[in-house]
Amino acid sequence: MTEIKKPIKKPHGKARLIEGKCIACGARCESSCPVNAIEMSAGGEPQVLSDKCIGCVKCLKVCPAQALEICFTPEEQRILDELASQQGGAVMEEEPDPEAQALAEKLAAYRGVWVFVEQTEGEVAKVSWELMGKGRELADTLGVQLSAVVIGDRVEALCGESYCYGADQAYLVDGPVFRHYRTEAYVEAFCQLIDEYRPEIILMGATGMGRDLAGASATRVATGLTADCTGLGIDAQRNLMQTRPAFGGNIMATIMCDKFRPQMATVRPHVMQMPERREAETGRMIRVTSRVREEAILTKVLEIISDRKSDHIDVAGAEFIVSGGRGMMGKENFALLQELADELGGVVGASRSAVDAGWMPHERQVGQTGKTVRPKIYIACGISGAIQHLVGMQDSDLIIAINRDKDAPIFEVAHYGIVGDLFQVVPAIISDLRSRRNQPSAQERLCVNA
Repeated sequence: MTEIKKPIKKPHGKARLIEGKCIACGARCESSCPVNAIEMSAGGEPQVLSDKCIGCVKCLKVCPAQALEICFTPEEQRILDELASQQGGAVMEEEPDPEAQALAEKLAAYRGVWVFVEQTEGEVAKVSWELMGKGRELADTLGVQLSAVVIGDRVEALCGESYCYGADQAYLVDGPVFRHYRTEAYVEAFCQLIDEYRPEIILMGATGMGRDLAGASATRVATGLTADCTGLGIDAQRNLMQTRPAFGGNIMATIMCDKFRPQMATVRPHVMQMPERREAETGRMIRVTSRVREEAILTKVLEIISDRKSDHIDVAGAEFIVSGGRGMMGKENFALLQELADELGGVVGASRSAVDAGWMPHERQVGQTGKTVRPKIYIACGISGAIQHLVGMQDSDLIIAINRDKDAPIFEVAHYGIVGDLFQVVPAIISDLRSRRNQPSAQERLCVNA
């Protein structure tokens, strides 16, 4: 009689955290565990309960940093070694996960990177072109096309503009019903595009219009949305890594939408680098006829009233910014910073603590809950450098920090740091600038000597 050998089941082992690799991405491993064998520590790292773990490797599959591994007991390792060397033993192969296969097929149906081109009366918000540059990087990484989405009335020319900033093609929805932004009309048109063309990534500016359209559209198509991102990247599974401040700005969290498409993110103005404009670039325009009809839209625009004052100062667009924080000691001392800003041809900004104290208006606030800036020169006076402030100005071309505390976090991002009393340092800088301005130029000296 021939002996029939039974298949030997391969040991599954237990999941284990690899020290130093976790990026605190938001407990995706915890939510993926079918037996609740993972708990999160106070630091945001997973703690595997070995008595519950069944070695299903689902947590390994969702980890973007590959910070988890499967480990085996000595007895399990012995069985594995025996199976590897045993000729007659039949190893039981793991059956493919039907749920994982179905998810992979669903995600594969979505391809391409989209950037929503926000416009008002035909004038494009600069953040749209900033996002086009980042979208180009993401599309190249994924090996897909970058598309602009243009919605409005008589805005076909903006499609040509989008090619100059990196778009391969543009979807155009044009009609009188889209002359003014109205949530209902734009959401209907935008979701129609998503349903028909299925992008895997959509980027929008974190402006009033962008936030409204992104939130409503994400709800309509039942997908995830990450707001106010400061960094974007692609992981090995084609997921969009969306980095933003979390827990009150105390940590930077990387968020991913790995089970739904499209992946949507909003980014604040001046966070991404403006790409170089290339005049000769061309692309393909896809004109889409919208189902939206004016009679179906309940909201009507009767008149547009601008509340912008003639003396309005745009901190986000300034090339030179002198900002003050709690170290300014009072509202009256910001006059000193105004003197320095006037010498540089810049504007005065403020940290959240200074705004909360009533020393400066909110429109001057720089940081996570204020404006994101990218000036040529940023001078931080009496600002310690909380992460909420740093995320709003750390991409400035040149950062100069003035603070009495040599250990202030602001010095970690500053290109030049001055440890000293700002009430002595700032007047000295102003005096030096004025003396240099009053000195005759080399050409003037030559004329005098002649």
